[in-house]
Amino acid sequence: MRLTILGCAGSFPGPEAACSAYLVEAEGFRLLIDFGSGSLTALQRYAGLHVLDAILVTHLHCDHILDACHYVVVRRYAPEGPYPPIPMYAPAGAPDRLAAAYAHEEGPLDDVYTFYGLQPGTFPIGPFTVTVDRVNHPVETYGVRLEQGGRVLAYSADTAPCEELDRLALGADLFLCEASYLDGMQNPPDLHLTGREAGEIAAKAGVGRLLLTHLVSAWGSEALTYDAATSAYAGPVEIVRPGARYDV
Repeated sequence: MRLTILGCAGSFPGPEAACSAYLVEAEGFRLLIDFGSGSLTALQRYAGLHVLDAILVTHLHCDHILDACHYVVVRRYAPEGPYPPIPMYAPAGAPDRLAAAYAHEEGPLDDVYTFYGLQPGTFPIGPFTVTVDRVNHPVETYGVRLEQGGRVLAYSADTAPCEELDRLALGADLFLCEASYLDGMQNPPDLHLTGREAGEIAAKAGVGRLLLTHLVSAWGSEALTYDAATSAYAGPVEIVRPGARYDV
């Protein structure tokens, strides 16, 4: 597996990064996980407009879905003719939410996306064995575990600490984990993780490498987040950047 970071800003685009979007490739198959604000630019820069084989959306907050609306134009109105629908795995409300955000009066987006509703469990997408489970966030949100060729990539999505995330991350070779909040602040409960909490989960799960994402640039601190994570987890830690690639 290869992971490419397309967007990694938390909650809204930052000055140097789009919102959450992660391209995972194996055996010639390309799966996009989340499609946040601004990430269509990065998709063109680091991969290409029409390289995707499937999309998985972890939840329906704007910073994880909105560029799926722009992608309607890419596939529906291409000069060479419309592209066939692409599979989208997402929470059950995705068809209505995306149609309303794009242009409700134009009707459903079934010509662009074939929607598959997520629920906890394990299923195949291309060469990947995918396991999803509900995590601790105010809306229906799924953490993700991808297995392929004996290797494991886990992704927290947006979440506060929970047992479901501990299970998804267990023994992962690469753990892509949000770290939105700073330790020592009055952070809202049941919403996001701090760097220390991400490190604690990584240590408990015995992951091989921890990648920190979804930092909120306007009020966060990369240095403090990194220090907090490394205080709890002794393995390699990195704060991701757009365009960074990792072999799992």
